Amino acid sequence: MSANPESHFNATAQDADAQETKEWRDALSAVIQSAGPERAHFLLEEMLEHARQNSVDMPFSANTGYVNTIEPELEARSPGNLEIEQRLRAYMRWNAMAMVVKANRHHPPEGGDLGGHIGSFASLASMFGAGFNHFWHAETEQRGGDLLYIQGHVSPGIYARAYLEGRLTEEQLLNFRQEVDGKGLSSYPHPKLMPEFWQFPTVSMGLGPLMAIYQARFLKYLHARGIADTSNRKVWVFCGDGEMDEVESLGAIGLAARENLDNLIFVINCNLQRLDGPVRGNGKIIQELEGEFRGSGWNVIKLIWGKGWDALLAKDHDGALRDLMMKTNDGDYQAMKANDGAYVRKNFFGRDPRTAKMVEHMSDDEIWALQRGGHDSQKVYAAFHAAQNHQGQPTVLLVKTVKGFGMGKIGEGKNTVHQTKKLSDEDIKAFRDRFNIPVPDSQIADLPFYKPADDTPEMKYLHERRKALGGYLPHRRTKADESFTVPALETFKAVLEPTAEGREISTTQAYVRFLTQLLRDQALGPRVVPILVDEARTFGMEGLFRQVGIYNPHGQQYTPVDKDQVMYYKEDKAGQILQEGINEAGGMSSWIAAATSYSTNNRIMVPFYVYYSMFGFQRIGDLAWAAGDMQARGFLLGGTSGRTTLNGEGLQHEDGHSHILANTIPNCVSYDPTFAHEVAVIMHEGLKRMVERQENVFYYLTLLNENYAMPGLQPGTEEQIIKGMYLCKQAPTLQQANVPTVQLLGSGTILRESFFAQELLEKDWGVAAAVWSCPSFNELTRDGQDAERWNLLHPTEAPRVPFVAQQLAASTGPVVASTDYMKAYTEQIRPFIPKGRTYKTLGTDGFGRSDFRSKLRAHFEVNRHYIVVSALKALAEDGVLPVQKVSEAIKKYGIDADKINPLYA
Repeated sequence: MSANPESHFNATAQDADAQETKEWRDALSAVIQSAGPERAHFLLEEMLEHARQNSVDMPFSANTGYVNTIEPELEARSPGNLEIEQRLRAYMRWNAMAMVVKANRHHPPEGGDLGGHIGSFASLASMFGAGFNHFWHAETEQRGGDLLYIQGHVSPGIYARAYLEGRLTEEQLLNFRQEVDGKGLSSYPHPKLMPEFWQFPTVSMGLGPLMAIYQARFLKYLHARGIADTSNRKVWVFCGDGEMDEVESLGAIGLAARENLDNLIFVINCNLQRLDGPVRGNGKIIQELEGEFRGSGWNVIKLIWGKGWDALLAKDHDGALRDLMMKTNDGDYQAMKANDGAYVRKNFFGRDPRTAKMVEHMSDDEIWALQRGGHDSQKVYAAFHAAQNHQGQPTVLLVKTVKGFGMGKIGEGKNTVHQTKKLSDEDIKAFRDRFNIPVPDSQIADLPFYKPADDTPEMKYLHERRKALGGYLPHRRTKADESFTVPALETFKAVLEPTAEGREISTTQAYVRFLTQLLRDQALGPRVVPILVDEARTFGMEGLFRQVGIYNPHGQQYTPVDKDQVMYYKEDKAGQILQEGINEAGGMSSWIAAATSYSTNNRIMVPFYVYYSMFGFQRIGDLAWAAGDMQARGFLLGGTSGRTTLNGEGLQHEDGHSHILANTIPNCVSYDPTFAHEVAVIMHEGLKRMVERQENVFYYLTLLNENYAMPGLQPGTEEQIIKGMYLCKQAPTLQQANVPTVQLLGSGTILRESFFAQELLEKDWGVAAAVWSCPSFNELTRDGQDAERWNLLHPTEAPRVPFVAQQLAASTGPVVASTDYMKAYTEQIRPFIPKGRTYKTLGTDGFGRSDFRSKLRAHFEVNRHYIVVSALKALAEDGVLPVQKVSEAIKKYGIDADKINPLYA
C-alpha cells in the first residue's frame, strides 16, 4: 500500500491516454451493471494475474476509495424502532456523563479527583446500541453466549445501560470509581472487581485485540475437539484507532486469517484521535488499517459516511467529491468536527469549485448535520449485519466517528476531550438540550440520573430486545456447572518414587511424566491443553506430537519429514496441543483463553503452558497480570529456569528473577521445586484447587534441565511441601560436644549445592548442617505476612507464628538460604526467621552469561563453597567459631575475595 493516500489520484492526473482509460472504465461499468460486482472482481483478478505473468509486476494498493464499503441499496435494513433506540441512547449518554461529572464534583477532605471518561462512549453509543439491541446473544440453555471485548474507556456508557436495565443501582452509579467500601463500580472492565459483570479486562490497550484473536481460535478448538458446540458464537472486539499502534493489536491478525476465524469481528472506532491528539494528522488511519487487514486476509468493511452523504455521492459523477474525501487528511477532518457548518463549507467543500457547487443549496446547519457513519444507526446495523453473516474470514469494521460526539464546545473533536470530565452547569444544559433529556433547569445543579418509568415504550423495548437475545450483557460466569474428580496422588507414583541408579532425570522430565499420566485419565485427560512455543524438544515433549496431535483446523496437508519416526510431527483437526510457534504472547493468550474457559464456555479446561522461564513474566507480564484479573486457572511452567542452570545460553536466556515477578500477582501461586516428587505434589494440589474446588488461582512452577537422582517422596511431608518448606536431610550426628550447627535452606538446583555444603561443613570444619527444601519462598512470605497482619490487628490475642518460624523452632544455629534467583527472593522471609537467629542469603543478582554450570555458580557466589563460607561467617558472628575460620575457608576453596561483585560485573 502506498504511504501517500493521494498517490492513486496523482497517477490519474498523469494519464497518457485519457480516452483509452475512459473506455476501460466504461467497459468495467458495463460488466458491473450486467453481471454484478463478483464478475467484475473475477475479471480484475484475472487481468492482474495475466499482467504478472507478462512481467508487469508493479505493486498494487490494498485500499479502496474513502467511502462506505456497503452501497446504500445493499444495506440490510434494521428491524428495530430507530426512534426509540435514539431516545434510549440519549438517556445512556446523559447518565454516563452524569456519573463521571458527579464523581469529579465530589472532593473528600484530603482532595484528589477520581477521573473518568465521557468522550469515548459518546463516539461509540450508536454502535453499542446496535449490538445490544440486535446482535449480541447472551448464554442460554440452547447456545453459548457471544463474547464482548469492550473498549476500556467506555465503561460509564455500559454502566449507564445496565442502570436502565435494572442491573445496577443508583447508589452504585454514585460510587463510580469508589470501590473500597464495596458499593462502587470499577473504573474500567475488571473481572476481579466485578466478577459477575465484566468478562475481559481491556484497558491495558493492545491486550484486548490480541487475547480476543486467541479466544476466537479457542472456540474453534473446543468445537473441533467435540468439547463444546461453539458454531454460533461470535467474539466482538472494540478497539480505538489509536490503540492499533500497540504492537499487540496487530500482532496476531495473520493467525486470525490463516485459521479462517469467521467467528471474530473487530470493530475499530476511528474517531481519528488518540488520548492527546490526532492518530494520523498527516494521513488517513482508516486507509492504513484497511491495507493492513486486507493484506493479512481479513474481510474489511468501511463505514465512513452517514446517510446524508448518499445523495451527494450519487451526484458525484466526475469523482470530485470522492477525490476530495481521499485527499483530505485526518487532522483536517478532526478540525472540521471541532468547528461548525460554515467552517466545513469553506475548508472542505470549498477546496474544489465542483464540490462547493454540490452544497450551495444547503444551509450551514444542514452541512453540519452530515454525520459520520458511526453515528448513523441504520448504517451501523447494516455493517454489523454484514460482519455477522460473513463466512470464511475474520471481519474488521473500520467505523468513522467523532470523539466527544454531542459534547459541543466543551469537547467535540477537541484534543482535550479525552481528559474532559468536569462540566459547568451551562455545559450540562447544552448537553441536555442536544439530546432532549427531560431534566428541568432547576435540577441541573444536582445533575440527576434519568430513568424512564418501567411501563414506558422505551423501557419495554429495552427489555424486549435483550429478552429476544437471551438475557443481559455483559455477564460473567464465576463457576462452571460441571465438576471433575482429580486422580489420586498415587496415580502419579512413577514421579513420586526414587529414581534408580543410572536413571537420573530432571524436573522437566518429571513434569512431562505427570502430564502424560494425566492425559490418560478418561475424564480429565481430554480437558488438558498442552501449549508450546516451539520448544517441545527442548522440554522433552515431542512424544506428545504423536500421542495427542497438534491442533490445526486444516489438518496436515503435507507429509512430515520425520514421518518414519515414532514421534513424528503430527498436525490434526482434532489435535490437542496448541503449538504457537516462536510466540510467547500468543502462547500466553491461548493459555488465558483455556484458563478462563470455565467462565466463557462453562467448560473446565486445564492448560499447561511451558516456556523458557526468562521469556515468561518478563516478556508477557502485562498478560500475566490480566490473567490474574480474569481469575485464570491453569499451570505456567518456566522451563530451563535459574540464572546458572541453562549453561551456554547466556544473558538473554538465564532467569534469576521470574519468581520475584510472579509474587507481584496476588492469585499466582509459585514454586521452584528441586525434586520430581515435589513437582507431583504441587501440581496435584493445584489440580485439586483449580479443578475440584474451582478456586481462582493459577500456578507457576520453574523446571530444570539438569539431570540428577531423585530421592522420592517422604510420606507426611506433602502439606509442608505445599506450604513451602520441609526438612529433607537431617544434620549429621557428630561425636564431639557442643557441635556448631547451621540450617541450610534452598530451592531448585542450588538446593543440591547445599547437600554438598553439608558434607564440606562436616568434613572440613566439624559443623553439623541440616538441609531444608523450600519449594516456595513466595508462599512462605505470604504466610508470614498474613500472620504479621493478624497479629497487628489482634494485639490482645495469642500471636500467630509464621510457618518458617514453626519449622525452624526446634532447630538451632544460624540460617543460610541459597537459590538460583536474586537475593530478594530469599530476603523476603527474613522477618519470619526466629528472633535472635542470624540469617544469610545467597542469590544470583546480575546479568547472566554463558559458561559451564560450575563456573556460573562460582561466578554468582551460590555454589557449595560460598554456602560454607556464609555458614562459617554466620557462626563467627554468633561467637561460636573464631572469624579466622572464615578466612581459612576462603583460602582453602580458592575464592577470590577481591573480584568484582557479580551484580556489576
